[in-house]
Amino acid sequence: MKEFAVGFFWYSPLLVLLFFVSHRLLFLARRKSKEQLNLPPGSSNEGWPFIGKTFDFIKPHPSTTIGEFMKDRLQRYGKIYRSHLFGAPAIVSADPDMNRFVLQNEGKLFEANYPKTMGDVLGKWAMLLVNGDMHKTLRSIAVNSTNPVRIRSHILSDLDFHVQKLLKDLPINSPFSASEMAKKITFNVMASQVLSMDPDEPDNKWLRKEYMDFMRGLCSSFPVNLPGTVYGKAVKCRQNILKFMLKKMNERRKIGKEYDDFLGMVVLQTNLSEEQKLDLLLSMLFAGFETTSTAISLVVFFLEACPKAVSQLREEHLGIVRKKQHAGDSPDLQWNDYKEMEFTQCVINETLRLGNVVSYVHRKALQDITYKGFFIPSGYTILPVFSAIHLNPDYYKDPEKFDPWRWLQIKKPGDKFLPFCGGPRLCAGIDLAKVEMSIFIHHLVLKYQWELAEPDIPISYPFIEFHKELPIKVRPYHCMEDNNDHVSNVKSLPN
Repeated sequence: MKEFAVGFFWYSPLLVLLFFVSHRLLFLARRKSKEQLNLPPGSSNEGWPFIGKTFDFIKPHPSTTIGEFMKDRLQRYGKIYRSHLFGAPAIVSADPDMNRFVLQNEGKLFEANYPKTMGDVLGKWAMLLVNGDMHKTLRSIAVNSTNPVRIRSHILSDLDFHVQKLLKDLPINSPFSASEMAKKITFNVMASQVLSMDPDEPDNKWLRKEYMDFMRGLCSSFPVNLPGTVYGKAVKCRQNILKFMLKKMNERRKIGKEYDDFLGMVVLQTNLSEEQKLDLLLSMLFAGFETTSTAISLVVFFLEACPKAVSQLREEHLGIVRKKQHAGDSPDLQWNDYKEMEFTQCVINETLRLGNVVSYVHRKALQDITYKGFFIPSGYTILPVFSAIHLNPDYYKDPEKFDPWRWLQIKKPGDKFLPFCGGPRLCAGIDLAKVEMSIFIHHLVLKYQWELAEPDIPISYPFIEFHKELPIKVRPYHCMEDNNDHVSNVKSLPN
């Protein structure tokens, strides 16, 4: 027995070594067998170690184009190709069918898989980042707060007020930032809907400054949490914002009064932890601010270069005003007014198609999958690229031209138009965003004419920014019926 024990002692390292060697050989054999399957064309090992081709993929380019990297890969490999992006082997898809397949199978074959640096800023319970039942729970709360019924009864009049309040005193014939204007409008709307904050109160101005620094860090191309970096400041701003929100939550609990805002809904959620509630509140500010403010800036940009579209918009919105006057209705915009804005919806669709507010999303394969003859290994990053479809001449004639009239013929674009993502992760605020953009367009075209003060274009970083923050000059628009206050000032505002 002793001899056996001594023998085992000497042979055990050899057995361990044999185990690891055999395990490694088995792993390599499996990987080789997978590589022999029909992976999409390209290389999952290209570029720098770990980084791969990430910097080429996210290299800034006009948001009305797909960028040189994407253009080159599509020409070389077709609509589905392989690369190494965001620290992992990746499959990039510009194929509408595959993108729909990926989005519709969320939670079954694929799941959201964003870079960890986003979680450090947005929070690990951010709606954008979580998966499974937690995502369903958070999204359900968000949808209930922004569905058409609530927009009609609670939100629309608030949107109308905030848009008019900010538009009524724009500087005449003096350059100002249209991007900053759009950010103020959307932030004031979300601060009101989430926290019942008035735009003139000091806390609102402080929170907006903190939030802008937070967003700059989230969009940073150098996401390293070091003192003095934009990203490091964003992490600090996140902490400041959450402290402020926690203070608001505790004040609500102490008062015991129910508030009809998103914070009021969140406070009542007994199935969420404090951390989850705070991340959800921050998620709502982020979701309701970033994409909508960008879309409003893009509306201003595209319409400035398309006076024919502005003229048709004015005709549509003057028609709404005249109809309300004739019926003796209140000048305040109502849900039925919004539903009559047919050409306005065409302008919004074209803005989202050409501007590509959300160019692509991050997913991960949960298991080995074969699709359209291509093998997709488990664990691979999947990047459905919407902009490559929106700007494809096979699907849209003259795709780089701003042509809102195309949407008078396109009734059901299906998987060839996904500005709000799709599947179980369809944007919870899709209706709110469209209503907010429509109200902004209504008041802008009836009140002002505008032009660029300096040339500027939208750049994808991948978050969209204007280098010069879209400087414009406005002057009053005087129509034939300008003597009627319903046209020039549809809703009375406080001085």
